[in-house]
Amino acid sequence: GVDAPFVHAAVRSAEMVKYVANAFHALKVCFANEIGDLCAALGADTHEVMRIFLMDRKLNVSQAYLRPGFAFGGSCLPKDLRALLYAARTADVSPQVLSAILPSNEAQIRRGVDRVLETRKRRVGVIGLSFKPGTDDLRESPMVTLVEALIGKGCDVRILDPSVSLARLVGANRRYIEEEIPHIASLMCEDIQQLLDHAEVLVIGSASREAAHALAAIGPEHIVVDLTRGALRPASTP
Repeated sequence: GVDAPFVHAAVRSAEMVKYVANAFHALKVCFANEIGDLCAALGADTHEVMRIFLMDRKLNVSQAYLRPGFAFGGSCLPKDLRALLYAARTADVSPQVLSAILPSNEAQIRRGVDRVLETRKRRVGVIGLSFKPGTDDLRESPMVTLVEALIGKGCDVRILDPSVSLARLVGANRRYIEEEIPHIASLMCEDIQQLLDHAEVLVIGSASREAAHALAAIGPEHIVVDLTRGALRPASTP
């Protein structure tokens, strides 16, 4: 027999698991081959690169980043991906899989914007502005892009993110948000109740404690757009 746990699942889920597994295996083959092409063109030892890459069992070969949610952002992933693609272009290499990542990520943001607009409500409350919970780094945060798009569509947006103190933002981080949303200070709320009092639609942008508390406090008049895809459960205490 097979030395593996027996898992009970819905028929549709079981069917999807097989397709997802094989699609991921195919993706890994294509990813590794594109990295091999790049390494060859740039004079790097592809086997050494991948050997070191595979040594990281915390992020590279693990469950990390494999839970459906919202788009990625921050100061590292987009920047380094663009740098890799630039190196590929200069070496006359066309990595199709790598080139599709940023457009796919942007499509996730557009889908989030569309979900809010489909409610046909104007007053929107957003929980989570930084690119991940627990940081004040707003650079290339998908939530900043989403908020900017909603404002451009005429929505009246308010934001709650306790990790973001505008007075403490410095350097490139401060310049980024001032360029993207110059009037950001007027949109920030101090607490959950202030946000809920404003919002007809509540957008959950991060799996944070504040988001869980907000979900526990919402009323029947609120429409929830959960970009974490159900990663949260209501907090037991407000």
